[in-house]
Amino acid sequence: MFRRLATLVVGIGLATVAVPSGIAGAVTCPAPLPQGSDRVVLDPADFVERIDNPYLPMPPGTRWTYRETEPEGTRQRVDVTVTSRIRPILGIEAVVVHDKVTERGELVENTFDWYAQDACGNVWYLGENTKEYEDGGVVSTAGSWEAGVDGAQGGVIMPANPQVGLAYRQEYLAGEAEDAAEILSLDEQAQVPFGYFRDAVLVKEFTPLHPRVLEYKLYAKGVGMVLAIAVSGGSDREELVDLDLPAA
Repeated sequence: MFRRLATLVVGIGLATVAVPSGIAGAVTCPAPLPQGSDRVVLDPADFVERIDNPYLPMPPGTRWTYRETEPEGTRQRVDVTVTSRIRPILGIEAVVVHDKVTERGELVENTFDWYAQDACGNVWYLGENTKEYEDGGVVSTAGSWEAGVDGAQGGVIMPANPQVGLAYRQEYLAGEAEDAAEILSLDEQAQVPFGYFRDAVLVKEFTPLHPRVLEYKLYAKGVGMVLAIAVSGGSDREELVDLDLPAA
């Protein structure tokens, strides 16, 4: 959230925690979750192969389709697909997730995000390669970053144990990517084209790079994000319209 001073590096302590079923040996997980520009050292041995956090499950082959609309009538389609590809980041085997945005069939944004889950169940965001398009050509790669490159630090996209008031960094590259989040509620409800959901987790997302921008996101257990609403700095609404799950 805050630009790191060159003379100060804040280390996040690691605490040994109980090991989830099926994982041998003791593991370490960040306590507390990363904040701002805090430096965190991630041990690849503390990460697991599958991302199965209840509020953000990512089995390969999963695809979410969203509809993003603005009051003036602009409508975009967002397809988010969990690929079977792996990208090594800081020795961690990150899952590659493809995020494609189209408007009237024309590509607007093409992004590859990199996620990994630690043995405690926290889903980490380790970077993204993003491109914005106009008239078929790339016009911007702003917001791209990778943990461990040029001072970038990974963050948490979904905690293992969401609790009201829990705040954490989602990403950090000074001046480029400084998103943060806070859990506001654990028992919300949402109605979207794909269905009705209860007991959804409500997350507030913000960034010091754009203080007037504020977004609320709702996550449903076993599904992931079902609704995102810009409440300041915009008025768009992104809602889940379809979900394809891989065959069991």
